[in-house]
Amino acid sequence: MKITTYPQPETKSCPFCAETIQAAAIKCRFCGEFLNSPKAKALQGNSQADYCPSEEEPNDNKILFACSPSLLGILPQIFKTLILLSLVALIIKLPAENLLVSKFSQDQILTFARYRIIIGLGLGFIVLFILAIKIARLKTTHYEATADRIEWSRGIFDRKVDNLDMFRVIDLKLRRNAWDCILGIGSVMLMTTDKSDPEFTFEKVRNSRQLYDVIKKASLEADRRTSVVHLE
Repeated sequence: MKITTYPQPETKSCPFCAETIQAAAIKCRFCGEFLNSPKAKALQGNSQADYCPSEEEPNDNKILFACSPSLLGILPQIFKTLILLSLVALIIKLPAENLLVSKFSQDQILTFARYRIIIGLGLGFIVLFILAIKIARLKTTHYEATADRIEWSRGIFDRKVDNLDMFRVIDLKLRRNAWDCILGIGSVMLMTTDKSDPEFTFEKVRNSRQLYDVIKKASLEADRRTSVVHLE
């Protein structure tokens, strides 16, 4: 019986985590570090103590921009809530016969008058609860951008943390309507090659123009470091 043997792929050790990876690998699948960066080349040739980052090489762990969505982004919802609360106050304060049209019977008007305070308070609670949930979601969302990746966390009870490699950013857009310009906020939308997050948006953040410039520069630098070319 003839036994066929297949050549095993050449492997090497990752200079960062020492795990065994394929020799042709550009990025370690264990620690996520790029193997064609100046730091990796220095570690492969010498010890880590011999590595000294240059001024042009960014620190991947340094936070370039950190922010959370601004409460000003939900100002229209706050105005709507105030209007609804005003209507609730009318339901509670004004006499029932002034609120209901004449097509309702006297018994229906008396029934409404009997329970209008409970109805008004219930509606007010629902309106305030919805607004509180929106504010909580907004304030529990946090964005961080470094030279290597974008990381965000969101969630009230079930907090989730996710990240996006900077070299995966293909294009980005800054969106600011007239209301955003008045309030000094904006949204930065990213188009990426990431399958789980093909589009990602920094929603209603302050200094959105500065964030746009930071992401633009960092993504171009990441493409250069990792030798990534995005085909249109």
